[in-house]
Amino acid sequence: MKKVKQIIDHAEQHCKAHGSRLTNKRKQVLLGLLQSERALSAYELIDVCKAEFGEALPAMSMYRILDFLQREHLVHKLNLANKYVACVHITCDHDHAVPQFLICGQCQKVKEISINKAIIVEFQNNVENAGFQLVSPQLEMNCICENCMINSA
Repeated sequence: MKKVKQIIDHAEQHCKAHGSRLTNKRKQVLLGLLQSERALSAYELIDVCKAEFGEALPAMSMYRILDFLQREHLVHKLNLANKYVACVHITCDHDHAVPQFLICGQCQKVKEISINKAIIVEFQNNVENAGFQLVSPQLEMNCICENCMINSA
């Protein structure tokens, strides 16, 4: 729990440095994601906030909170699963490679890994050569985690 508190403290300082605030409700949502082993939808986060903090958040409020946390680079939205995860690099102060998300299609566990920027540049060139414009370099891959592979064997 000490590590989670350090992450929340760092996130607060990050927001303050960018002229914004990590309010109590925003902290609760971020805490829910930090403590989860898997990606969570906005509605699952509403349930977490109600169960863990006694806080009944309307869906529109949850989406506004998640949008804020995304803008502050504290969480990522996984488009493949339409769910959210806390960024594993919240406490880092340096640039990172482009994230790639490995998403277990069975249990929704997510692992964030980095891809070398040179690979992304090559990927972007291929996209442009095909007559398209890359909107986001974020990659999401539908996978099966080790636990689910073992349990299904």
